[in-house]
Order: sequence, then structure tokens, then C-alpha cells
Amino acid sequence: MGEDRDEQAEQGARPTRTAELVPLHLPPVADEPVPEPEPLPDPRTGDVDDWGRSEHVREFVRKVYDPMYRRWFRAEWEGLDKIPTEGGALLVSNHAGAIPADAPAIMHGIEEELGRPVYGLADHFFKTTPVVGTLWARAGGVVAHPDNAYRLLREQQQLALVFPEGTKGTSKTYNERYRLRRFGRGGFVEIAMRAGVPIIPIAVVGSEESMPILFKLPSVAKAFGLPYFPVTANMAFGPLGTLVPFPAKLKLRVLDPVTFDVDPDLPRYSRSRIMDESEAIRQRIQEALFDMLRQRRSVWFG
Repeated sequence: MGEDRDEQAEQGARPTRTAELVPLHLPPVADEPVPEPEPLPDPRTGDVDDWGRSEHVREFVRKVYDPMYRRWFRAEWEGLDKIPTEGGALLVSNHAGAIPADAPAIMHGIEEELGRPVYGLADHFFKTTPVVGTLWARAGGVVAHPDNAYRLLREQQQLALVFPEGTKGTSKTYNERYRLRRFGRGGFVEIAMRAGVPIIPIAVVGSEESMPILFKLPSVAKAFGLPYFPVTANMAFGPLGTLVPFPAKLKLRVLDPVTFDVDPDLPRYSRSRIMDESEAIRQRIQEALFDMLRQRRSVWFG
């Protein structure tokens, strides 16, 4: 018993061993350079910008649409040099046809001839439509909201295209062709003033005849939640006629830029001045349309 206690005491007197703590990351050698950290991946997908526009998609659209633009519609411009090659500007045009031919023609022509992207401002309806909304955004469509327009024009110095008639223009029947509807409350003028950019009016002839509306079916439009449901002359050619326009020749005339002698970013602008400027621009486009129609010899050959 005594020996066991002596042996235990001797063992207890032995020093205990502790585990070594190894650092998780060894510091670099002083003579070796510290490697640069790898850049984080871009959270955006491909070349899609803040608005959802993709240059790859636009390039594809241009290739597909160009034969229609040049051979089907035979688009012809007048005064294209009045559109600035740099800086922001608000393009304003008349709008017509059940499926309007004017919007893609304007965007395509400017991008091809001037090499500048054009963002088309349109009703929120397009954004909420499945599949169509995404494709529309990739092709350069933006919801027509004052904040969006301001960012495009003032902050990003881009070209933005707007149709002040809205669906009132595209829903016109054939017997109402080339009679411009009211340009809303002139919101496009206030945006141009606030952004400090010119307005470039554009008159388009030919879109009215590309897909003329014979009459509308309000009950069908209400059932499907559409702004209007048109019955067009193209539908006489069957299902394909629902989407394919007639080969009416498109003529586009760019009018002199409209500038405003007011400072940008003011808290408010004269409502009467805005309405007067809006009506003056509408009247200029209307007179240009009448002049172009007087000179036109044929719907199909210009």
C-alpha cells in the first residue's frame, strides 16, 4: 500500500503536456508580394443594364428587323441630323396602328444611322405581361414614369422616345387616321424642362396603314384586361394577318428641336406654360403630317 502511494505521488509530480495551437493562416513571407484579391463577380447577368436592356438582344433584334425596315417598310428619313449625337434628348412622335410600326422603326433607324441606343417609354402594361415584358425590357423598353425619364435624360444623358397620345393613338380606327389625339397633360414637357434637355418632335406617315383598325370590341378587351381589342384589316388574311403588318411605306420627318429657357431641377414649373408648349408641339407634328400626306403619291410607294 505504501509503495502504491509513493508510485502515484511520483506520477503526479510529472509535468503535464499541452497541445500546440497551430494558426489557421500563416502570414506571408516578407520577401514575397501579397497577391491581389480576385474581383467579385458582377451581380448583373451578361450585358443587361440597369433598365434591363441587353445589347446582345438589341443586336439580334436589329439583324432580324433590318430586312423588314429596309425592304418591307422601306423606311425613309428626313432631318435625321437634327437628332443630337451626344447628350440627352426626348424624342416625341405620333403613334398609330393596332401593332404600331412607328416605335421599332424610330429606334432601329436612330441606332443604325447614329449609333446611339434609344430607350422606348411605354405603358406599365407591357412590363406586367409575362414573357413579353421581359423581351420588351431587353429590347430597350422602359416603364413611362417621370422618375425613369429623368434618370435617362438628366443623369445618363440618353435618348428617350415617348408617344404622348398613348393608347388613344394606337386605338384609333381607320377613319380617324392622322388626327392626333390630345397629348395628355404635358408631362413630357415638364420632364424635359426638369432634365434640361431638348424635345425632338418626329412625324411618321405610314404606320396608320400598316395595321389599320376597322372597329374595336370593348367587351373582349374588358374580359382580357386589355386597353382595347382591335379588329384589323390584316385579319382578313387569317392568323398570320393578326401579327403581320401591311407593307406601307414609312416616312419619318425629324422637326427642329424645341428648347426651353428655364433652369433644370426647379421645384415647380408653370402649369400653363407646360400645357401651351405641349399643345404647340402637338400642332407642329400635326401640320407636318398634313404636309407629308399632301406630298405622298401612294400609301405603298410614298
